[in-house]
Amino acid sequence: MTKIYTYTQPVDADIVDAFCVLQKGFTDQFVFYDKSRKARFMGLGRCIALPSLREVEYVVQGETEQPPILFSFNRFDAENPKPADELLASFPRLHLMLPEVVLIENEQGRFLQVNSLGPVYAGRVARFSRHIAEAKPRTRITIPFELERDSREAWGEAVGAGLAAISEGRVDKVVLSRRQKLTAAHPFSSKDLLVNLIDGPARGTVLLYRYGDVFFCGCTPELLVRKDGASVESMCLAGTTAAGADEAEREQLASELLRDGKNLQEHAYVVDFIREVFRRNCHDVAIPDHPGILALQHVQHLYTPASAQVLEGKTLMGLMGELHPTPALSGAPVGEALMLIRQIEAYNRGFFGGAAGYIDGDGNGEFTVALRTGVFDGEIGWVYAGCGIVEGSVADDEYDEIDMKLKTILSAFDGGEDGR
Repeated sequence: MTKIYTYTQPVDADIVDAFCVLQKGFTDQFVFYDKSRKARFMGLGRCIALPSLREVEYVVQGETEQPPILFSFNRFDAENPKPADELLASFPRLHLMLPEVVLIENEQGRFLQVNSLGPVYAGRVARFSRHIAEAKPRTRITIPFELERDSREAWGEAVGAGLAAISEGRVDKVVLSRRQKLTAAHPFSSKDLLVNLIDGPARGTVLLYRYGDVFFCGCTPELLVRKDGASVESMCLAGTTAAGADEAEREQLASELLRDGKNLQEHAYVVDFIREVFRRNCHDVAIPDHPGILALQHVQHLYTPASAQVLEGKTLMGLMGELHPTPALSGAPVGEALMLIRQIEAYNRGFFGGAAGYIDGDGNGEFTVALRTGVFDGEIGWVYAGCGIVEGSVADDEYDEIDMKLKTILSAFDGGEDGR
């Protein structure tokens, strides 16, 4: 049994500013920052890596009874034998990571948490608190960059292979991706991209996993699963159109998306999959019969929420394993689609499309799907995005859709005209 000591106390500071002042001393960094709700966790350092929560016991210290927060970043297809790019390949294969320090913002307030394998030394907590009190307001910077564009011809061949498999009856849907190499005009840090994603226009949950000199980050719109006690939630997100230049165009495009047969079919595969997983593991399953619209900065998606009460003995990690990857990430049927992706794509996606999130010592937490993401080393990087291919898909249209989706991760390099 692994014993963890966790010391938590309130802080009177913006946790992003606090993170910016503390991060210089830590090469391991973990962030799960929901921009729309107060579920924000920013970890620094690695106290210990764990295979599961089953053999963990924690001891609470400090002013606040808060269980320890652990982070988890999982690959899209961990068994894919093809090589990932050289940056993603450098990350270790770890399941749960407990940081030394976690900055927390939730409905109860803002907190500093310090974790240790022995009783937490109070002087260490006091030192971190002093540094946080000295934190200055963060600023944004713009980082110019160039992209090595992939060709429409190569993409057309990939889509053609997917459509051929659909016509042969191997799959009903396959999700294919593109990646592009990015070269910055000057060095940048993980903090620079993190601040631009949090303070910029991107909507969703900001993710960061830094290991040494490399870091994976982005801002994803897609919840995979959230657990709070017996209550669980998920999201069916598939089917895309542009955001529109103004509100009138946005509403028109949204109305057309809600009537588009191709996109509705693509969305239905995801709804059916999540409904089946919830029925196996939960009761009181609630999933609307018709989708709505999730409007983001650059695109709009068909969206159907799902909620339920989890059966006794079912865990967040277990639900994550059954839900990931959904047909929104791989295709349908999932297993055959994964094999087809291995055949068509020349690379291993690594963390792109993987399940990324946090879990506390009591087994509650949430996982998102790592979409709109990239991996970087402070000079170069790779950015990723994908789309679903079904019967009737047109390669040029899907190529343009991916370009729209890439705007989210590329916004991490835009410091904005007015600073913060």
